[in-house]
Amino acid sequence: MNFPRNPWRPKVASLHRINLRLLLSVLFSGVIICSAFAQRKPSLETSESLFTEETTQVAERIEVQPVSNDQAIDTRLTRIMEATGWFSDIAVQVEEGVVFLDGHTGSADYRTWAGDLARKTSDVVAVVNRIQIAEISPWDYSPAVNELQALWEMTLQRVPRLLLGLLVLFMAGVTAWMVAHGVRKTFGNRLNPLLRDVAARLLGVFVFLLGLYLVLQVVGLSGLAATVLGGTGVAGLVAGIAFRDILENYLASILISLRNPFRIGDMVEIVGHTGLVQRVTTRGTVLMDLDGNHVQIPNATVYKSIIHNYTANPNRRENFEVGIGFENSISLAQNLVRDILNEHPAVLRDPEFLVLVDRLGSATVNLKIYFWYDGSAYNGPKVKSSLIRMVKRVFQEHEISMPDEAREVLFPEGVSVRMSEALPVRRTEESPAKTTPPFVGTEADTTEAEGNLASEDKQLREQGRNSRVPEEGDNLLEENPA
Repeated sequence: MNFPRNPWRPKVASLHRINLRLLLSVLFSGVIICSAFAQRKPSLETSESLFTEETTQVAERIEVQPVSNDQAIDTRLTRIMEATGWFSDIAVQVEEGVVFLDGHTGSADYRTWAGDLARKTSDVVAVVNRIQIAEISPWDYSPAVNELQALWEMTLQRVPRLLLGLLVLFMAGVTAWMVAHGVRKTFGNRLNPLLRDVAARLLGVFVFLLGLYLVLQVVGLSGLAATVLGGTGVAGLVAGIAFRDILENYLASILISLRNPFRIGDMVEIVGHTGLVQRVTTRGTVLMDLDGNHVQIPNATVYKSIIHNYTANPNRRENFEVGIGFENSISLAQNLVRDILNEHPAVLRDPEFLVLVDRLGSATVNLKIYFWYDGSAYNGPKVKSSLIRMVKRVFQEHEISMPDEAREVLFPEGVSVRMSEALPVRRTEESPAKTTPPFVGTEADTTEAEGNLASEDKQLREQGRNSRVPEEGDNLLEENPA
């Protein structure tokens, strides 16, 4: 069966071929456009990066009819930027109100300032700031030179203030000296020398510190002035810690001068040292011992120690001990010693002397004799020696034995014993009666070996005045009138 031929078939095939060609053309064009866009993208990024390197500022409002022309703007900005001295190789270009800035500067702040200046200029539409910040060489000493120059100029400006400050400081020093001298003259002998000196120094230092504060204020160093006043307390604390022993001795000298436990020339005993007080300074107390040696004791030790002042009360008490045999009468021995004490010129009757039974020893009855004497007139060891010698003589005259302590003697081979006839007790008229009081006047109260009984305080004081005393400031105590 033959079907009739379709007359439109060739035309449809032709139309399909045309559509395919059109589709391929579109696809090819798209590939070309994409490739072109891809090739153009780096250039856009480059332009954007170049754009970001330049600072552009646009005016908030743009006038259609500008008043100032580009040349006038160029000239004005160039003169201003050259006058500052902050820029080098400066170049200003103005086109249609757009300002292009080129050159170099040493600070980012200067670059920003130039852009703000151009933007605030009349009839400027936009600002392109292409000023570069110059890198500073490590061998560039111009900043140091500039700082030294600025410091020198500031010093020259403050020279008048410095001269005025020196004048005020000199006046403060003179005033402080006058105040200290006036305090010493005003109080005179009404105050202890140490207290007078401390008060004078404190007032003088206060006046000087006040003058120093005024000097710092005049010079223009108010902060330093406040620091000086605030640091005074800190400095005192640091000094107190660092010089604790020195300050302790100084404070102890003040307390000693206030309480006066002794005077110059007094016989004292301090921490085992006995001697005459020669000098009391802000550091220590100087004694001259009985051997003629100088002993210097720190004031802190003196103030905290037990002080025996033998001159404050001239009456002193001494004692000695003597043992008698058990066969002797204790009351007789006491009366004999009592008579010696009563007749001795150096022994005081008031306070009363005593002859007491102290203890029973192994072979003796021990008597303790207490007596008083005037220490300002007599020497204690000499009086004691004289009394012991006289007691021994009287006991011998009255046949009062003074035996030694009992000792045990061993004879390993034995000792032969032989009976002897008893000898009669011989009594002569020359022997004094047991109850007869001793005759003290038969022997001198002292011997040449003992010397006289007078006290040696005057000779010691004379030696102290003739000796070399360490000079460490004024003597803080009054001299003993005795």
